[in-house]
Amino acid sequence: MSIEHDIKTSQGEFRAISTLLGDAMSQFAKLFQNEMDLAKAEVGDKLQKLGGALGLIAGGAVLVIPAIVMALFALSAALISAGWSQPVSYLTSAFIAAIIAAVLFAVGINRLDVRNLAPHETIGQLEKDKDTMKGMVQ
Repeated sequence: MSIEHDIKTSQGEFRAISTLLGDAMSQFAKLFQNEMDLAKAEVGDKLQKLGGALGLIAGGAVLVIPAIVMALFALSAALISAGWSQPVSYLTSAFIAAIIAAVLFAVGINRLDVRNLAPHETIGQLEKDKDTMKGMVQ
């Protein structure tokens, strides 16, 4: 009777362990799905920021052109009336326009930096989940 009792106890423990393992895997699957949802949301947010940055670059390029052209003509006219030659005044205006364009492009490219677009929160959470699963398996 003692051998039969030991066999029944072993089967009960085996069922308990398999139930716990099944529950752990179910929880892990649920956690993994939540992490994937978080990743989708974060990537969507990053893509929205990317679209916003590109919109700012395009908007700045389109809206600044007429203003700069008029300001450059006014600057050239002022330099000509101050006694500068026409070619030198136009070249000075062009140089100023080039500096403004470089600043606009630098700001736009800085906003497109890959390090700012990476899903840092999701990557960190996945690392924590991996460590948790390692701890559960051991």
